[in-house]
Amino acid sequence: MFWFLLIGLVSGWLAGMISRGGGFGLWGDLATGVVGSFIGAYVFNLIGLSAYGTIGSIISSTVGALILLWVIRMFNVAPAAAKKK
Repeated sequence: MFWFLLIGLVSGWLAGMISRGGGFGLWGDLATGVVGSFIGAYVFNLIGLSAYGTIGSIISSTVGALILLWVIRMFNVAPAAAKKK
């Protein structure tokens, strides 16, 4: 359980750094990484890839978190003025 949360935290932080240049805070990174790990495992299974070990889990979770952030941003319809703040 501890490793799962630690990998979720690291992958959420990585996804935040890649997608917008900064993390989302401790709880935001953790939530993004944990949900991303499920999405990443599903997507990797669909395309026939397997992630082994800690590094493979971090890569899979990060890919899933990036997909999650992309989907969230697709449905974000905030006005342009609100995005600059």
